[in-house]
Parts: sequence; C-alpha cells; structure tokens
Amino acid sequence: MLDDRAKLLLKALVERYIADGQPVGSRTLAKATGMDLSPATIRNVMSDLEELGLIASPHTSAGRIPTARGYRLFVDTMLTVRRESLVAPVPDITAPNIDPSQPHRVISHAANLLSNLSQFVGVVMAPRRTSVFRHIEFLSLSERRVLVIIVSPDGDVQNRIIHTQVNFSQSQLLEAANFLNAHYAGLTMEAVRERLKTELDALRGEIADLMKAAVDIGAEPESGQDEVVVAGERNLLSVSEFSSDMGNLRRLFDLFEQKTQLVRLLDVSAQADGVRIYIGGESQVVPYEDLSVVTAPYEVDGQVVGTLGVIGPQRMPYDRMIQIVDVTAKLVSNALSHGK
Repeated sequence: MLDDRAKLLLKALVERYIADGQPVGSRTLAKATGMDLSPATIRNVMSDLEELGLIASPHTSAGRIPTARGYRLFVDTMLTVRRESLVAPVPDITAPNIDPSQPHRVISHAANLLSNLSQFVGVVMAPRRTSVFRHIEFLSLSERRVLVIIVSPDGDVQNRIIHTQVNFSQSQLLEAANFLNAHYAGLTMEAVRERLKTELDALRGEIADLMKAAVDIGAEPESGQDEVVVAGERNLLSVSEFSSDMGNLRRLFDLFEQKTQLVRLLDVSAQADGVRIYIGGESQVVPYEDLSVVTAPYEVDGQVVGTLGVIGPQRMPYDRMIQIVDVTAKLVSNALSHGK
C-alpha cells in the first residue's frame, strides 16, 4: 500500500525515533535518508502516512512518532536481523555456578540474562512438568472430597483434592484406581483424558466422573508452582514512556506481580515457531498499548516445554531484542537438554 519512497521515509522515522525517543521532523528525515527531497514533499508523505494511521503527531511537537500500526509494518516488512552479528558477548547459561540439572536455576539465570542484555524486563515460563503417572490412588476425605495421590515415573508425588457430586466408598475408589493403573500407567494425563472419552462407557457413570475429574486436575500445573520468572521490572522506571505516568507504571507492576496474563501470553507463544512480536496490546492477552513483547519457545530434547521473552516499550530496538530472545532460547534449550 506504500510506494518505495514512503516506505523508506517510514523506516527512517521509526529507526530515528527508536534511537532518540524524540518526534522526528522533516529536516531530520531528509538527512537520515539522504534523499534529495524538499521539506514540502516530505511533509506531504508524512501527511499520507498519518492518514493511514502509521504515524502520529504529538501536540507538543511538529515532528511525528510511529503508531503501533507503524511499528507492526516496520517489523513485518522493513526489519532485517543479521544472524551473523548476534549479540555478543552472551554469558554461557551453563556457567560453572549454574547446574543444568536444576531447571529452576537455569530459568532464573535466563530471566536475569534477558533483563541485563535488553535493559528491559525478562520473563521465562518454567518448563511444564510432564503429567505422566506411574501410579494413582484415591483416598476418601470428608464431605464429598477425595484425595488424589499421583506418583510420577521418577517417584515425585502430587496430592490433589477433588470435590465430588456423591460420596464414594473405599471399594469404589479402589476400583477406579485399579482401572487407571492397569490401563493407563505410563501415559500423560492429556493422553488419558482423550482415551477416557471413548473408553469409559463400560464403567458406571459415577466412577467414570470421578476418574475424569482426577485426570483433569492431574493435568493442571500445581498451584503455587512458580510458573513465570520475572526479572528487571525496575528497568521500566528509566523508560520515559512509563516513568512519566505513575498510574500506568503501577498497572505494569501489577501485571508482573499477578503473572496470570503473562502465563496466558507465554502459553500462546509456545504454540508458534520461532520469535514472535506483539506490539501495543496486539496479543489481547497483555492489553497495554505502551508495551511490546518479544517471545520465543525453548525446547528440551526437541520438545517445546516453555517460552521466554522480553517486555518493554513500543520504542525498543526490535532487531536487537529478536537476537537476544533467539540466542537465550537456544541457550536454555541446550542447557536443559544436556542437564537431563
């Protein structure tokens, strides 16, 4: 929808604004592009870009700044990331003081690495624990409550409580546990859930409901588990877009404190290949117009188990953020795969 001249001017404007943080005027653009254009011609192009919603004019300045839509067009069509010039030096995430056999130490180190390299906020979703079970037991509690004891193949024990519609006798609970252990031990809870949909007709309805509830709760992450590690929130205090509005800054800190929206965003990002960029609330999960998020999934032995990223202002150097996130995701993948 833009001709080459308009694209070049928009690219120059975005790059200049990212670098300086000041609205960009026609004279600055003429110098930045090296194009032999009159100020009037540049102003006309700027007016067209403004009508398209790609740039905006702050009330206090004759210059222009990019909008979220302008940043999106820049990132999608004008940004070039040279892989041969990846950020360096990047500290080895498997340094001697970091034991890769302790995933949470690797994750914490990665969050700090992202924050230090970007000078924004680093976020890492901890690896999802596989919900494979070796053995399951049910124990009747009072008032239609059943304790579910799930033993993983490596001996880890989870205790969950489910609320039932009816009271179960211990023999009924034993019957349900025996069925699950005999037919599904060694499978993930997600796989069991799918098979139960078609294989429970042979069992009585109430016991079938009990087993379904047990599998559902077993597939959920443990409450209290530190799902998202956040580092560098205080870096936002030095970002003018945030520090000038204490109400906005408070909302951002609430976001990092509650983490629920971050989990949802990182969950969505884990389903995509490679680096993803969300600009100005585009994710609809973290709906803050002033924020941009750059994420990438990381793997253990080729299987995606989590996501990490950088959160900062829209006015961030996206090429560098892509490099930082991409390199860190690879480092975490290698560390966790080798630490098994």
